[in-house]
Amino acid sequence: MGQTWEDLLFAHWRAAPESLRALLPDGLELDLYEGEAWFGVTPFRLSGLRARGLPPLPMLSSFLELNARTYVTAGGKPGIWFFSLDASSELAVEGARRTYKLPYYRATMQAGWRDGWLAYESRRRDARGESAAFSGRYRAIGERIDADPRSLAHFLTERYCQYAVNEGVLKRAEIHHRPWPLQSAEAEIDEDTMPPAGVELLDDDPLLHFAARQDTVIWPLEDA
Repeated sequence: MGQTWEDLLFAHWRAAPESLRALLPDGLELDLYEGEAWFGVTPFRLSGLRARGLPPLPMLSSFLELNARTYVTAGGKPGIWFFSLDASSELAVEGARRTYKLPYYRATMQAGWRDGWLAYESRRRDARGESAAFSGRYRAIGERIDADPRSLAHFLTERYCQYAVNEGVLKRAEIHHRPWPLQSAEAEIDEDTMPPAGVELLDDDPLLHFAARQDTVIWPLEDA
């Protein structure tokens, strides 16, 4: 599956490791950077959704998405564990739930550029998940960052697979893309109830990065 991610904010907070571990399935280990665990929220617009080698899907190729995530390993392979994925497209939500076994939820969402800031709002309205909302605005500041492979920015963003569970079996989907075109960012977050119940954040203000565009290919699920 090919897709493009546009105007993406990485907002990360240090989190109590035990509060994240308690929410992970068997077979996954929490991935730490210098002994610290991280929880992230990533709002963006998804566009160009398509089966690989085919044109974008009509009525499904562009929508808003907001992820809540942490970082894990299985068998020594680092990846992403999604606590939730909110999207403005009901078709995309149901399709991703069936295809990738991910906790997608339907949400009322809107985003738009105003005075150099991207204003972004999401409010979940799917009974399958906890109440969750995000509201704020963000923008890039500064030049592109070439993240050193040993850096925290690289640890948080350069992840090339995602994990899911299907009928009790741990699965993995490979993700292919070029290195992230990161920039430093600033944000004003008015509301953020995306952390799942029990997750303890250790920071008041998040670490922020921005990426204008990333083209990706996501492969089908396989056993991890």
